[in-house]
Amino acid sequence: MSARLPTEHRQAEMVQAMLTLTEQQGVETITTSDIAKSVGLSQGAVFRHFPNKQSIWLAAIDWVQRTLLAAIDGAAQTKALPLERLQAMFEAHVDFVARHPGVPRLLFHELQRPGDSPVKKSVRALLAAYRRRLIGLLNEAKQAGQARAGLDTDAAATLFIGMIQGLVMQTMLMGKTQAMRPIASGLFAIYLDGIRRPA
Repeated sequence: MSARLPTEHRQAEMVQAMLTLTEQQGVETITTSDIAKSVGLSQGAVFRHFPNKQSIWLAAIDWVQRTLLAAIDGAAQTKALPLERLQAMFEAHVDFVARHPGVPRLLFHELQRPGDSPVKKSVRALLAAYRRRLIGLLNEAKQAGQARAGLDTDAAATLFIGMIQGLVMQTMLMGKTQAMRPIASGLFAIYLDGIRRPA
């Protein structure tokens, strides 16, 4: 029998189990029974910690938001100049996805579902928080004379996120998420060429 642990610990354990399962099977096929089995609990025990399956998904999105934003913020703080910080954020995001390949599967699954849901709203909140960071940093780059004066920061932020999404999709199709890292540096170099102020 599994040891009794605090609810917060069990919830974190189940979220990680669910994210691991998304690496191995379709998100829509994951059941609370699968999650329970992964952490050594009965299905009934899962519902003592989460009221329903959607609440596990919401907790997973919350974990992604906290962990990913902390990773990119931490990476940005290691550099001085705005475009260096932007590159550090890009590399940290790519590294996060390479280490947690189940995360993009979960996000893409939720975003392509018709209608609205609390989970989809959480994903949108994550993307909005990410965009705010990017736009702020791109504006700093303009003020510092690193980026082109006429740069459309909204479009540049969209391209930054789209670049990562495209890279994720292609490496997922190849079945080689780890291949993201060597490809990423070349992509970012092209992106920089597009936004940097001409010499």
